[in-house]
Amino acid sequence: MQKMKLFLVAFVVLCSTSAISQTPSFIKDSLDSYIDRGMKQWQIPGLAIAIVKDGKIVTMKGYGVREWGKEGKVDENTLFIIASNSKLFTGTSLANLEYEKKISLNDKVTQYIPWFRLYDSNSSRMVTVRDLLCHRLGTRTFQGDFSFWDSNFPKDSIIWKMRYLKPTLVFRQDFGYCNSAFMTAGRILEKVTGESWENYVQQNILTPLVMTNTYTNTAGIAQRNNVAVPHTNQFSSITTVPYDQVDNLGPATSMVSCVKDLSRWLMMQLDSGRYEGKRILPWPVLQKTRDANTIISTRKSAAFPMHMRLYGLGLFMTDYAGKQVYWHTGGAFGMVTNVCFVPEENLGITILTNNDNQSFFEALRYQILDAYLGVPYTDRSKYLMGFFEQGKKQGDEELVALKKRVDQHNQPEIKLEDFTGDFYNTVFGNITIAKSNNMLICHFEHHPDLIGYMEYMDNNEFRMTYSNIGYGIYPAKFSLKDGKPWSVAIKANDAVDYDSYLFVRDPYGVLLQ
Repeated sequence: MQKMKLFLVAFVVLCSTSAISQTPSFIKDSLDSYIDRGMKQWQIPGLAIAIVKDGKIVTMKGYGVREWGKEGKVDENTLFIIASNSKLFTGTSLANLEYEKKISLNDKVTQYIPWFRLYDSNSSRMVTVRDLLCHRLGTRTFQGDFSFWDSNFPKDSIIWKMRYLKPTLVFRQDFGYCNSAFMTAGRILEKVTGESWENYVQQNILTPLVMTNTYTNTAGIAQRNNVAVPHTNQFSSITTVPYDQVDNLGPATSMVSCVKDLSRWLMMQLDSGRYEGKRILPWPVLQKTRDANTIISTRKSAAFPMHMRLYGLGLFMTDYAGKQVYWHTGGAFGMVTNVCFVPEENLGITILTNNDNQSFFEALRYQILDAYLGVPYTDRSKYLMGFFEQGKKQGDEELVALKKRVDQHNQPEIKLEDFTGDFYNTVFGNITIAKSNNMLICHFEHHPDLIGYMEYMDNNEFRMTYSNIGYGIYPAKFSLKDGKPWSVAIKANDAVDYDSYLFVRDPYGVLLQ
C-alpha cells in the first residue's frame, strides 16, 4: 500500500512537471517583455490577457494603466467593451434555442418579424435566422453602421432601415460583416422566448459560468469600478475618446467584460460545454456555432500558416499550423479585443486593450499561437508594424494636405450662409448645418452627442473634424444645383463605415421620404 501511495505521488508530480515543461519558453520567459515592448511601440495604455491550457490558467494579468498618464493599473478584473465578441454569445443563444426545438436556424426572418425587408425582394423572402448570424446578406462590411453606431435609433428602427442598404455583394455567397443583422437575430430571440436578449444571456450563460463582472450593455460603463478608458491616436496624439453607447445594437456589440470572466467562457468552450464539471450548455449547441456557413477566403496566407477563413455563428475559424482555430475580434472606439480557442490543443487566449489604432492585440495572439503550435519564431508585432506604418504615413499625409487647404484661407464663391440648412439621407436621417463665425457646425439628428466642425478649403469642400475624434477628420463635399448647395457627401472613419453618405436638401422644406 505504501508503495502504491509513493507511486501515485510520483505520478502526480511527474504530470505536473510535464505540464509545466510543456509551457513554451516564449510564454515562460519572454511574454512579459514582449508585451511591455509592444505596448510602448504601439502606444497602448493598458492591456489585459488570459491564457488557459488544459483546464488551467497559464497566465492572467494586466499591464499598463486604465488611462494614459494616470496611475490606475489594469488587472484581470479591469472592464473593457468587448464589442463584437458579444456575437458568439448571441449565436450560442440561438443555437441553444434550436437545440431546445423552439426555433430553427433555417426559419425565415419574416416568420418572426413580418415587416422585415432587405433591399432586394427575393432576398427578403428567403433570408433566414442563420443568414443573419453569418454575414451573408449581400451588404458590404459595416454598411449602415455610421447611421446606427452610437445613435439614438431604437432597435426596430434600425431593422426597418436595413431595407435601404443597397447590396453590392451576392446574397448567401459573399461575406459582408453586418452588425444590424446580429441585432435583428437578437430581436428574434426576444420574440421566441418572451424575454430580453440581455436577460436570456445573463440567465443561460453568464450566471451559470459565474461571470459576475460581465455586463450585457454599455450603459453606465463610466460609473463602474475598475474600467479601462478608451483611447485613440489615429488623428491626433494619443487621447481619450467617449465610451461608445451601442445598446441599440446590443446582440452584435454591447457587452462589457474582463479577462477573468472570459477565461471561464474559454474553459467552457474547451470542455465541450462544461465548466468545473458542471454542464452549462449542450455540446451540440457549441458544435452548431462552429459549423462553417460562410466562406471568407480559401487562399493560403503569405505570412501566417493558414489556408482558409470561414464564419460560423458569431465565430471565425481557420486552420493554423494544422490545427482548427476559432476566434473573434471586437472593436469599439478606443478599444480592440480578441477571444480565441484551439480545442485540439485545449488552449484559449483572450486579449483586451484600450487603444483602437493598433494591431498589437492581434500580433500577440498570433505570437502565442505560434509558441504553442510549434511555429518557428517570427516577430509578428514587427511584421504588422510595417503595414501599420505605411498606413499611418498615408493617413498623416492626407491630414496635412487637408490642413494646408484650410490654411490657404480661401473664401467660397457663394455666401457661407447658403451652405446651411437641413439635409437628409434615407438611412442616416437628418443633419442640420449652421454657421458659426467663419465655419459651419453640423449636428446629427440621431447622434445627439456628435458634432462636425466644418472649415472651408476650396471648391465647395470643407474639412470636417468630429467632436469625437475617433470618427476622424475628412473632407465634406457640397454639390450645387442652380448655383446653390444642394447636397453634401460626408465620410467617417473606416472603422465604423467604409461608405460616404450623401445628404440631400429638400428645396420645399419637407424631408425626402
